[in-house]
Amino acid sequence: MTPNKQVSPVIRISQGERDASARATHLEAATRKFLVATNERKLMSTKTNFKRIALVAVAALGLGVISSVPSNAAVSSLTTTVVNGTSSFTRSDTTTAATLNLAGLMEANDCITIVLVTKSVPSGTVPAVFITNLDSTTSTISGYVIDTYAASAAGNLVRQGTNGTLPRLETTVAATQVRISKNTGAASINQKFGIQLDSATARVAGTYTYTALIKTYNAGSTLNNSPTAQPDSTVAVDISVVVAAAASTSTVPVAANSFVDILASAQASGSDANDAIINGVATAGTVAGYIYVGNRNAENAVSVAEDSLTATVVGAGQVCSAALAASPTAITCGKSIKVSAIGDYQFILQGDGSSGTSQITVTSSVAGYNVSKNASFYLAAPKTITATVGHPIFRVGTNDGGVRVTAVDANGVNWTGTPYIYASSAADALVAGSETPVSCGTYSTTDLRFNCPVAAVAVGTAKLKVINASTVAAATVTSNEVTVTVSAASPATVKLSFDKATYAPNERARIYVTPLDSAGKEMQRITSDLLAAGGITVNGAVSFVGSTSTADSLTATSITTSASSSSTTGAKAGSMVYTFFMPSSGGVVTISATGGNGLPVAGRVAVSATATVTDSGAQALAAVNALAVTVASLKTLITTLTNLVLKIQKKVKA
Repeated sequence: MTPNKQVSPVIRISQGERDASARATHLEAATRKFLVATNERKLMSTKTNFKRIALVAVAALGLGVISSVPSNAAVSSLTTTVVNGTSSFTRSDTTTAATLNLAGLMEANDCITIVLVTKSVPSGTVPAVFITNLDSTTSTISGYVIDTYAASAAGNLVRQGTNGTLPRLETTVAATQVRISKNTGAASINQKFGIQLDSATARVAGTYTYTALIKTYNAGSTLNNSPTAQPDSTVAVDISVVVAAAASTSTVPVAANSFVDILASAQASGSDANDAIINGVATAGTVAGYIYVGNRNAENAVSVAEDSLTATVVGAGQVCSAALAASPTAITCGKSIKVSAIGDYQFILQGDGSSGTSQITVTSSVAGYNVSKNASFYLAAPKTITATVGHPIFRVGTNDGGVRVTAVDANGVNWTGTPYIYASSAADALVAGSETPVSCGTYSTTDLRFNCPVAAVAVGTAKLKVINASTVAAATVTSNEVTVTVSAASPATVKLSFDKATYAPNERARIYVTPLDSAGKEMQRITSDLLAAGGITVNGAVSFVGSTSTADSLTATSITTSASSSSTTGAKAGSMVYTFFMPSSGGVVTISATGGNGLPVAGRVAVSATATVTDSGAQALAAVNALAVTVASLKTLITTLTNLVLKIQKKVKA
């Protein structure tokens, strides 16, 4: 066997052996040797660079030391601290001023001056600014003086040229200059100054920036003996006072202050008001009302808030963009209109030819509110007109609201055009009304009807009708016929009465004063001295807080009765009504009076009326007693039934 001798890779290569193992081993060795050599060269290069940089740094530091200012060339260790100010349109004082704080070491005859120079201010203003001495954080220092100058002071702060004394004043200075001086000794100072805008000068929003030139004069300076001495050092720092925009000028709308009203009349300006009841004619283009939008900011300003408003109509009618004016002109109309509003805005509400109800919604894009209002539109001609008598008895003369009228169109919408009333015949006109139709006036949004006036000229009865035109020939709709009674009776007696016979404690009560004619009948509306001096007296502890009457009103002797009745106010046709509250305890309340000079002598007699206040305790006792009676009756009934059952049982057993 031939021994397996180890052969060097180099020999194998030289002998032409090219096995992969030999090549890899050789490549690894060669690579390692190359990398080591390369890294050594890089390391030496890096060390060289560091040495060069260090030399440059040392040189620079040396030059810096050489060019530095000697420590005794000016007031020592002077530092400045600035805090910017925040003024406003309405307030400018030391609490809103910017502050400049100076701290350092001053020796005898050292001096510091401060001069303000305007750097930039908002356009549209010429502000006045001045420096005020606020306070010091150091205790009292001997020989330490602070001079602030008014605008009328003479002189400019420069160096005094004799024996190192303080800077003198030459030419003219303003209230923007300060001199700090130290006459004797040495001490550290720490002084604060305020930079304040003049409160008497108009200000606009923006930033007011000033440069404070702080100059130091050292008593040891070589320039002491020169009348044109320059400061030993000058420091310039910027100081700002920011004036915020007034809240009243904010363009941001606020929902809490904004409002939407629907009105019958246009407004050139306005405030939040009660909504009107809008019922307009459906004829296209005819104005029915207005939508007033109070577009307000946080200060409730009327002309600066900016918003995008959209008015949308659902149902009859349309809206139009317009301007704030007492007589605005429609610009663009439609079911939905979007406008850009700066301040308050006004939309016009018009008919679009259709009858029915309408909902108008105003939406704010910025403030975020969404408000809806209601209106209605009626056709030009009503379908029906209904007339009723408003006054049971007319008086000779004018009877306002004597006949009441309601009307609706073909869609059942209230017709609020102009109705006219007239006498059915010439004979009727001799008593009341006129053969020539008379306007019933405007629609009452309170009563939701027309209250037609009727003039009566004689005692008797008359028949009246209502039409939808100013002439009978032009009318297309006629109401039912109503009969009115006219009286000229004189009062013969007077009567007092309550609206109820019994009341709970503290319940509201109404009493009526009613004149009667010689036949004992109630009368037309009159004004007369129906009661004698003292008026009405009440024997109970009644009260008037919150009522429509007072204790004094009961003493009136001249009485004006009502022409009609009202379920709202408690008024009764032919009577005068008083309101008060019953006593808190039970008992009988009596009202009494004596007939006055407006009555015949026979009618000037005492009259009275009574009502009972049922005490709550008495009511409870009565209820208990009633229950006891009921229980006794039930007991008797049960006993009777029991006896009957026993008898039946006995008969069954027998």
